Amino acid sequence: MSLTLQNVSRVVDGETWISDVTMTLEPGSFNVLLGRTLAGKTTLMRIMAGLDRPTSGKILMNDVDVTGVAVQKRNISMVYQQFINYPTMTVFENIASPLRLAKKSGNEIDRRVRETAELLKIDNLLDRLPLELSGGQQQRVSMARALVKDADVVLFDEPLVNLDYKLREALRSELKDLFQARNCIAVYATTEAQEALALGGETAVLHEGRLLQKGPTPRVYHRPQDIETAEIFSEPPINIVPGRVTENEVTFDEQVHFRLNADLASLEPGQYKFGVRPSHIGLKPHAEDDLEISVTVDLAEISGSETFLHVHSESYELVLHLQGIYQYKPDEQITVFFPTHKLYAFAPDGKTILVPERAEGL
Repeated sequence: MSLTLQNVSRVVDGETWISDVTMTLEPGSFNVLLGRTLAGKTTLMRIMAGLDRPTSGKILMNDVDVTGVAVQKRNISMVYQQFINYPTMTVFENIASPLRLAKKSGNEIDRRVRETAELLKIDNLLDRLPLELSGGQQQRVSMARALVKDADVVLFDEPLVNLDYKLREALRSELKDLFQARNCIAVYATTEAQEALALGGETAVLHEGRLLQKGPTPRVYHRPQDIETAEIFSEPPINIVPGRVTENEVTFDEQVHFRLNADLASLEPGQYKFGVRPSHIGLKPHAEDDLEISVTVDLAEISGSETFLHVHSESYELVLHLQGIYQYKPDEQITVFFPTHKLYAFAPDGKTILVPERAEGL
């Protein structure tokens, strides 16, 4: 069962929520919709499910137009951010509810509920009520109810966002394993670049209702086609520094100069925007062509065992993603090391001009 969106747009009260999206999701594929809040992820999933109709365009399943087919007549399941379970029904009955609606036999219901519960490691909870469960267990029940139908398409609308980090990591890993053995289409919406990378499969990057790029997740990450994609698919967003290329060097803000390396030598002289990921700027040099830059600290943001170090020079701002805890004070002067061999180059209009030769190893 393939799912194709063909020039799909949705306009609500004169405001465009989805703009001319075309893409095909293949049978057995795991697909990530990556985008910031209000990028259009939920709207697109609701259109896929048949909960909303597109203003224009078509939805095809196995090349059959189902644009006007109601959600009840599509073999699709959806899991939401919030734990949506029936509070007065046991875990078993919650999972069994779509099968009972489909009028399956008692034996089949029992078999499929227990198999699905075992897959999601809640088979020991079948006699409990949802309110007797933890948040992670409740979300597993929601997932089990979506999976038990054996739907052609399963949609996950940021299902792990309300769980703590360890639970999210465990469930994310299990999701990948669950769908490797199924032939359905899985679609998973997230705002987080790291989650998209962890899930793998295919990633479609959305921004303001537009599809920016779609392809195998590692390729979209390493080879973004424009600045918007690079910023969305980087956590924190990729650093952008304006610069000028001459015949033999690159200049940032007329003060920082460095010679063209093998990658950058392919650029024509002119103005560019250069990108470097926050995790690639360091406090110590790691390569011969690392550029030494003096900057001023704005904020050292500590998150667990990581530090997001915000700094600036006279002409641009940078964010460093550092492993470990660094307690710098605001206005402190420090030196950072900028890897010139890991620079992306973008044209003034934002299109990608250069991907580092070693991009796949970044």
